[in-house]
Amino acid sequence: MSDVAAVVDDLREESDELDALVGALAADRWRDRTPAEGWTVAHQIAHLTWTDEVALLAATEPARFGDEVAKALAAPESFVDEAAEAVAVAHAPDALLARWRDGRQRLGKVLRDAPAGTRIPWYGPPMSVASMATARLMETWAHGQDIADALGVTRAPTARLRHVARIGVRARDYAYAVRGITAPLEEFRVELVAPGGELIAYGTEGAAQRVTGPLLDFCLLVTQRAHRSDLAVTAEGREADQWLGIAQAFAGPPGPGRLPRAEQDGHR
Repeated sequence: MSDVAAVVDDLREESDELDALVGALAADRWRDRTPAEGWTVAHQIAHLTWTDEVALLAATEPARFGDEVAKALAAPESFVDEAAEAVAVAHAPDALLARWRDGRQRLGKVLRDAPAGTRIPWYGPPMSVASMATARLMETWAHGQDIADALGVTRAPTARLRHVARIGVRARDYAYAVRGITAPLEEFRVELVAPGGELIAYGTEGAAQRVTGPLLDFCLLVTQRAHRSDLAVTAEGREADQWLGIAQAFAGPPGPGRLPRAEQDGHR
């Protein structure tokens, strides 16, 4: 199986797991607030729906996708929220669920069938097909986490988290750049323990700048779904410590992140 096919399969499984979580919800639960300010369960699925459709547009009609980039550049701080709002308010839960299912299935087929070497334009540098599938998996998992948190559901971590961790590591320099900070030249060593005990490592083994911890916690950190103080991710070295304070696996402006768990009740 090719790398692309393996990632697309994992993306499908991640999406199906989230589908099982929201597909059985009563209509009124789609209005439940999630940890993302102003976003309900419906907004989260609407965002995934819109982003899958935009990714499909980028892969199949790159010229038209350029119009979407122009919209993002005109309103970089709000275009994502506005898109999610537009899709959410336009659909009842059943219709939104059907649209999400249709879009993600069509995107998966296009990614799986793309010729080798295809580059897909995006809101930054063009992406390989495998990278696009990985990015969609990361977003699906992260927004699924928001929904799970809203519903009080604890999801079991899976081996698919390795994709989220990989994009988080690869986005290290981007996290600095988007904040106007010069990224360190020094290589980092990242060592993460997967749910089954497997060690997943990136970087030179003897690097002075080190990040260690559970794979799940690292993924929660780089997707900004939990505050660093609530996670068992540790840093050795000043540069590594700084990175853990700004890490993000997603494109776009720095997010607000999450408050420490002890402070959340008073801000709901």
